Amino acid sequence: MSKSETKTSSAKNSVVAKARFARIRNDHAKELAEDYLEMIDDLTSANGEARAVDIAAQLGVSHVTVTKAVARLKRDGLVTSQPYRSIFLTPKGKRIADNARRRHQTVLQFLLALGVPADSAEIDAEGIEHHISPATLKAMRDFTEENG
Repeated sequence: MSKSETKTSSAKNSVVAKARFARIRNDHAKELAEDYLEMIDDLTSANGEARAVDIAAQLGVSHVTVTKAVARLKRDGLVTSQPYRSIFLTPKGKRIADNARRRHQTVLQFLLALGVPADSAEIDAEGIEHHISPATLKAMRDFTEENG
């Protein structure tokens, strides 16, 4: 391989690596937002409201961490809140929470269909649901419908 071919190959590998890393970073940010949105939805359904202190207790994080996350969610138009008041999902936030919950169920049912023990499947589904492509999710759904 010539030097120019090596440089071209190296540049292509670098572009692929950057794209892969960018997707992972984006997936992690999305994962965090979706976890908060699902928790806010769960607390609102159970208690009529979601308070920062309750979110912190459920997620095992500090009140400051919740406050920062909620500020990002507000900035993105996913929640509404006032200082020292409850936090509520916007319609957009509710749609995202519902979609995350559906993805979770699809992944969970797929893992159970493969014979993964329920406890492990639940934990694994929580991580996988945020990092799965639409094509893979569809394949899991199709598999479960055919073999479930």
